[in-house]
Amino acid sequence: MRLRSKLAIASVLAVALVVVTASAAFAGEEPPGVGDVVPTATDQTAVGLNMLWVVIGALLVIFMQAGFALVETGFCRAKHASHVFSTNFAIFGLGFVAFFVCGYAFMFGGFSYPGYFGLDGPIGHSLIGFSDDKWVFLWRDGFFLTDLGGLKGNAAQGAPTAAFFLYMVAFMDTTATIPTGAMAERWKWKAFVGWGLFCGAIYYPLFGAWTWGGGWLNQLGNNLKLGFGYVDFAGSGVVHAMGGIAGLAGALVLGARIGKYGPDGKPRTLAAHNIPMAMLGTFILLFGWFGFNAASTFAATDVRFAVVAVNTAIAAAFGATAAMFYAMRRLGKPDPGMMANGMLAGLVAITAPCAFVQPWAAAVIGSIAAVLVMESILFIERRGIDDPVGAISVHGVGGIFGVLSVGIFSSGDYGAGWNLTTKGSAAEASVTGVTGILYDFDLGLRQLGSQAVGAAVIVFVMGGLAFGFFKLQNRFMKGGIRPTEEVEQAGLDLPEMGGLAYDNIVVNEIDVIGPEGAKVLASGGPSQGPSTGR
Repeated sequence: MRLRSKLAIASVLAVALVVVTASAAFAGEEPPGVGDVVPTATDQTAVGLNMLWVVIGALLVIFMQAGFALVETGFCRAKHASHVFSTNFAIFGLGFVAFFVCGYAFMFGGFSYPGYFGLDGPIGHSLIGFSDDKWVFLWRDGFFLTDLGGLKGNAAQGAPTAAFFLYMVAFMDTTATIPTGAMAERWKWKAFVGWGLFCGAIYYPLFGAWTWGGGWLNQLGNNLKLGFGYVDFAGSGVVHAMGGIAGLAGALVLGARIGKYGPDGKPRTLAAHNIPMAMLGTFILLFGWFGFNAASTFAATDVRFAVVAVNTAIAAAFGATAAMFYAMRRLGKPDPGMMANGMLAGLVAITAPCAFVQPWAAAVIGSIAAVLVMESILFIERRGIDDPVGAISVHGVGGIFGVLSVGIFSSGDYGAGWNLTTKGSAAEASVTGVTGILYDFDLGLRQLGSQAVGAAVIVFVMGGLAFGFFKLQNRFMKGGIRPTEEVEQAGLDLPEMGGLAYDNIVVNEIDVIGPEGAKVLASGGPSQGPSTGR
């Protein structure tokens, strides 16, 4: 078995070496691609087609909620299954409501995407900004989706605004649902509800306005000559790293699950109750991810979406395969959970650079991301941070790597004028799109600088905001944001949700202690019985 594993690893390394060598040989040549100019949609047929593309993408991303629910529930224990699944279900409504009320207005109240699907003119103005809106921090106008994009009095702008809102609210819900995995099995329902509303109203829209809403990170190219400014095609940073860093903040405030660490401080395995469920959820996420990435062209008339889709699939496949071989080497077995997280790592990492890199780079990005995330999962666990599903590593570490990958692997054949960059080194190279250091060191270094600024803001500014939110919740909410020890031991399903996920659940004898736990059992909760490893 060892010999076969070594031969397999050697084969993968050999193939990777050939790919990297070949890519380096062609790095100096002008890479083939669709071209530098994104086709604009001017006639109504093209506008309608592109709007349909955006709506279809939104539906695919919304379906990802089912994937997240299955992944997180499968990786958790049976006695918490109803609670974990319900958080993934409820976050859709909570985040949606908050984003509808004010989040979308804060993020896009004065911004537009002309030439794609009809959203051609901004209506609002900056709420926090200076110097003619060149350093915007927050927009205004359009609360409850009114007066935004001409919904009142301009029917032509209303439909594009509605389509764009649907697409963006789906992205926001992805960010909001990531902490439900990192904080699973010991999070009070009422505290979770507060997070859902906060994420949709403030947390996600704030960084979103800085990046996709034309804010100050978006304009680093114009203002500081840092490439094209912070570039994140479909959300490695805006969506995934934001969710991952919030999950880390919440896990730090909550602390580890009871029994996760022994008296010697070493981590114990609290086994997942349904690995097939988690792997099915991973495949659903893969399917939905094509709406996440490919539809972020905002235009079916921009045929770059085909390259985006292929790069997405390549990174996922290489991530899953690299995780399998690395797990065989590192852990001795092709751990199913690590394979699933390896695929997700590849997907998360390719999300930012997917439109700007060549297929060979997508393979390298997916492979590196899988190894990084696996090591991160093991490292975080050893440091006493309990993440039942690996969400902090997959979305946080994978997302930051994806953000930086834009400044490393981007080939320069797509994205000219990105972020409306009109001056600085990026604009001076008028025929060059978003470029990484492997293709042009000077342009790439400037672009990598913007990416590093964006990554630092996510980790320190947005991470600090999330940590402060959970800390304040824990301080002022009666009893804090964590259930009592007795309730947690008995399982959150009955006391928190009022019903069990499984009617034949058996809990370890050590799982139910104290009078509150006894009350849970007496009310029809899980029965004490022999250990089942759940």
